[in-house]
Amino acid sequence: MENQVNAMPRIGDLAPEFQATTTQGEINFPNDFSGKWKILFSHPADFTPVCTSEFMTFASMQEEFDRLNCQLVGLSVDGLHSHIAWLRTIHDKIEWKGFKNLEVKFPLIVDITMDVANLYGMIQPGEASTAAVRAVFFIDPSNKIRTIMYYPLSLGRNFDEIKRVLIGLQTVDNFGVALPADWRPGDEVIVPPAGSCGVAKSRMAGEDKDMHCYDWFFCTKKISKEQVEEKLGK
Repeated sequence: MENQVNAMPRIGDLAPEFQATTTQGEINFPNDFSGKWKILFSHPADFTPVCTSEFMTFASMQEEFDRLNCQLVGLSVDGLHSHIAWLRTIHDKIEWKGFKNLEVKFPLIVDITMDVANLYGMIQPGEASTAAVRAVFFIDPSNKIRTIMYYPLSLGRNFDEIKRVLIGLQTVDNFGVALPADWRPGDEVIVPPAGSCGVAKSRMAGEDKDMHCYDWFFCTKKISKEQVEEKLGK
């Protein structure tokens, strides 16, 4: 149906399953990558400048994502031969911001039918009816969607933020905490709120010397950058 708006999966949902052809062969997503974190991201089209800058950035960070036990999977509504030609062009011809001869080793999904893009709500007719917007799905090792980001066609993604979110989600899981605005590894983290009047009173009295309370419901503690990094990717 023309101008049909497709619902996207929600945070907390299991990632919708699909089988697809990619530049790295056939995949069954997300099950082929169970036990890993996954970042599934879409881009509007091959041989476009914003997308080229993004793929070069992802490729330059491949080892960083590997260390974080994270599998990258890209998608656009182009065909396999277009994907291959574009990735070869990136490797052979494009030098940008000091990046050159970059090999994209993660799978790039072929989605000419837009089936996967529609499954994940990546086609948004108000922006474009024949190209995927710049979606980013963070999916945990149990295949649950944990974070979703959406960018328009004209705006490249913030890769520092993508990495920060991945590290943050792992830290939340590893330490059972929440993270404040602009958190970076080494910053204080937020401890779970007091569950009783007694706990709230003891916190405000400063009985836990490892904790700093701004009020009974807002308490933080220190987790060092080294402690965070020790558990990343596990």
